[in-house]
Amino acid sequence: MIIKVCGMRDPENIREVAALGIDWIGLIFFAGSPRKIMDNGGKWYSNCPLKKVGVFVNASFEELTETAALFRLDYLQLHGEETPEECHILQKRGYSLIKAFRIATACDLEQASDYEGRADYFLFDTKCNGYGGSGKQFDWSVLEAYQGKTPFLLSGGIRPESAGAIRSFRHSRLAGIDLNSGFEIGPGRKDTEKLKEFLKEIQNHNS
Repeated sequence: MIIKVCGMRDPENIREVAALGIDWIGLIFFAGSPRKIMDNGGKWYSNCPLKKVGVFVNASFEELTETAALFRLDYLQLHGEETPEECHILQKRGYSLIKAFRIATACDLEQASDYEGRADYFLFDTKCNGYGGSGKQFDWSVLEAYQGKTPFLLSGGIRPESAGAIRSFRHSRLAGIDLNSGFEIGPGRKDTEKLKEFLKEIQNHNS
């Protein structure tokens, strides 16, 4: 199971989290997020050994491609109203994509069907007024209705105390989990001890 820690921006904190054996880090490029990357140079991040996921909301094609090149991103995570056609254009240019959807009920899963074949992964997040980062968890049982072929990451309000629920959750398309505000000391800084203990608790499921 893929472990993605999102909303990171401090190099030393990234090194500490990387040492825990996670798989991906999420770098946020959305101006409305308190975890937005502040360093526009991208030099340190581009050399980070972990898979790097750039998180964007309704960004222009130019912003996406320029940022991907500068930070050497492995995935583009799209959290806005990007269309299947826009995703296809990026795919044809060779980009790997994660398309995020805000979920509250099983009906919200229907939108994902239009993106089959247009993303490498889906990310199912909590439905809220903004674009993620609510710190709230949605009812994962609604994902029983998801019968698509695209693997997904589970997101939205996962906290240290969610370990038992993660171990119990089963879905044939579950590819990984996305951790963010539930493990923070402050915006953009993660509590490595909490992450370490959480990873130990879910390790039986992470195989």
